[in-house]
Amino acid sequence: MTDTTSVPRVAAFRPRLLAPGAADADYRPVLAADDLPPGALIRVTVNEQDVLLAHTPNGIYAVDDRCPHMAAPLSIGVLDGCIVACPLHNGRFDLESGDPAQMPTTGGLDPDGVYHPTWSPPGSPDKPEPPGKKAEARRLTRIRRFRYYPVRIRSGQIEIALPD
Repeated sequence: MTDTTSVPRVAAFRPRLLAPGAADADYRPVLAADDLPPGALIRVTVNEQDVLLAHTPNGIYAVDDRCPHMAAPLSIGVLDGCIVACPLHNGRFDLESGDPAQMPTTGGLDPDGVYHPTWSPPGSPDKPEPPGKKAEARRLTRIRRFRYYPVRIRSGQIEIALPD
């Protein structure tokens, strides 16, 4: 007889995207592994730090629970495979690579500094940017890449390495 239960696994991420201070941090239990089913997004809070746990086909990722565009909570967004959609400006972000998969509708700078205009529906003319500080702020807002926290699963608990 074979065991058909699925044991959650940890997803790998690019080492250069490790959150500052996480390499030397202690692991802390944050959630029972059974409480994060495949396809789920859950916020856990340690001290005053909100962390998004995402159970993707690649495994479990832990990143800050804030959109890399304007800090909206991604835990109330939608997960599609390894892509998490922000509930605020429709940005989509790839948990596998750490990069934007779709720029937010407000436009701005991608992580490499390339400007993307405000989104317009297909077939519509480009939306002109209104003058003023708001348009300047949109134009200069840079999407950041995710920063990752190491994850491990011990004794049925998801643990993450968080700096103090």
